[in-house]
Amino acid sequence: MSRQIFQLMVSLAGVRPRVWRRVLVPGGYTLDRLHRVLQHAMGWRDCHLHSFDVDGRQYGEPDPDGELALRDELDVRLDAVVGKGDRFRYTYDFGDWWEHDLVVEDVCAADPDERYPLCLDGERACPPEDVGGPGGYAVLLAALADPAHPEHAAMREWAGPAFDPAGFDPDRATVLLRRCC
Repeated sequence: MSRQIFQLMVSLAGVRPRVWRRVLVPGGYTLDRLHRVLQHAMGWRDCHLHSFDVDGRQYGEPDPDGELALRDELDVRLDAVVGKGDRFRYTYDFGDWWEHDLVVEDVCAADPDERYPLCLDGERACPPEDVGGPGGYAVLLAALADPAHPEHAAMREWAGPAFDPAGFDPDRATVLLRRCC
């Protein structure tokens, strides 16, 4: 039997212009591995807590204090909880609250000549960590776009000279995915 590959469309909710990625992931990946794929495909640095919401069930790293009622993501395979056409949500950073909408666009047999995971496409850079969620990111984008903005210099320094909100390279994302996953 051939391995199943899930084609996922990942969109960052509440952000305009739209930030998105299309990735190919083995269906046998646990949600923990999918978390790592999403971190590297999007451009996050895995500095914060996260969770998945699949049909109202929450998955993530179990909370030793029991404050978060999460099922252990290490015990759950992607192909056991979603199929073609299904939608689910991934939330990263419970302070900034970055919600990612995921859609299983297709499920197909693995190409024996291909290595997975793979980032097929995407647009725009991921927001910087700790920018303040979608609202903070909108402020950052406005300040960076307008040299006359009172916060332009401070925001450019904070984001760093290499930060380009329009930039995204799917080949670089794939290299990162293959190193981590």
